[in-house]
Amino acid sequence: MNLADYIRTVPDFPKPGILFRDITTLLAEPAVFRQAVIEMAEPFKNEKIDVVAAAEARGFIFAAPVALGLNAALAPIRKPGKLPYKTKSLTYELEYGSDTLEIHADAIPPGARVLVVDDLLATGGTIEACCRLVEQVGGAVVGCAFLIELTELGGAKKIERYKTVSLVKF
Repeated sequence: MNLADYIRTVPDFPKPGILFRDITTLLAEPAVFRQAVIEMAEPFKNEKIDVVAAAEARGFIFAAPVALGLNAALAPIRKPGKLPYKTKSLTYELEYGSDTLEIHADAIPPGARVLVVDDLLATGGTIEACCRLVEQVGGAVVGCAFLIELTELGGAKKIERYKTVSLVKF
């Protein structure tokens, strides 16, 4: 099964010149969605993953079933003010400005082996920040898994110290 066949390309969204990779067409096919989740988890099945972490919102779509498949906990990473308990935060630089992510201070036990999951690897800024935040709360990032990687944007360079799996590369 070629997962790329189920990802729709939408030209000029959200602005002219952008080719948006729409995953809703993949999500609409249960067998394909299931296969994508299996393929994201498979390279990490012998890594003794304790926690799967993901940033909102599309990362949650894949992280939850990957966590179940690996018999691991799920740690959501969110925008500021969205988590109800004590949090740790990290502000990071983007191409144009900055952003902040938060995680519950107790979401990851010290020394836990963590897989960070997202739907898309582009410039790598957000996923690098997620990895740093996981490490800040005491987790050990074992790897990162993505459905899609936009190779020309070079995001893999920012996380090259981790085992990285991307199922579809554009």
